[in-house]
Amino acid sequence: MNFLMKAALGGGPPDVGKMLGGEEDKDPEAEKEKEEERQEALRQEEDERKAKHAKMEAERESIRQGIRDKYGIKKREVAEAEEQAAMEQASEGSLTRPKKAVPSGCGDDDEEENIMDRMMKYLPGPLQDMLKK
Repeated sequence: MNFLMKAALGGGPPDVGKMLGGEEDKDPEAEKEKEEERQEALRQEEDERKAKHAKMEAERESIRQGIRDKYGIKKREVAEAEEQAAMEQASEGSLTRPKKAVPSGCGDDDEEENIMDRMMKYLPGPLQDMLKK
C-alpha cells in the first residue's frame, strides 16, 4: 500500500489526515480569538486608511489655498456666505423676499412696442389707424 493511502485510512501519523483534508478539532474559544484578532486587524487597517486620506486631503487643501492666495480667489464657502449676507442685508426691512432680476425679453415695454410697430407694417391702412387709437 501507498503511504498516502495508509495515512488516509488511519494507518499513519495523526497529522497526515489533517493535511489531506480531514476534520480538525474545532475549539470555539480559539475561533472566537481568531475572529477578534481579525476584527482588530480590520479596524487598524481602516484607521490607517482614514489617516492616510486625511493627510492627503490636508496636502491638497494647502495647495488649493496657495492657488487661492496667488490669484486672489475667495474660498467657495466664504464667497457664498458673503453673498447670502448681502442679500439678507438688502432685504432687512422688507417682509418679502428680494426680487430677482427680470431676464431680458420678459416684460420689456420697449420690446413690446417694437413688435407692434413691426406688425403694423404688414396691416392694411384702415386697420393700422384703428389699432393706433
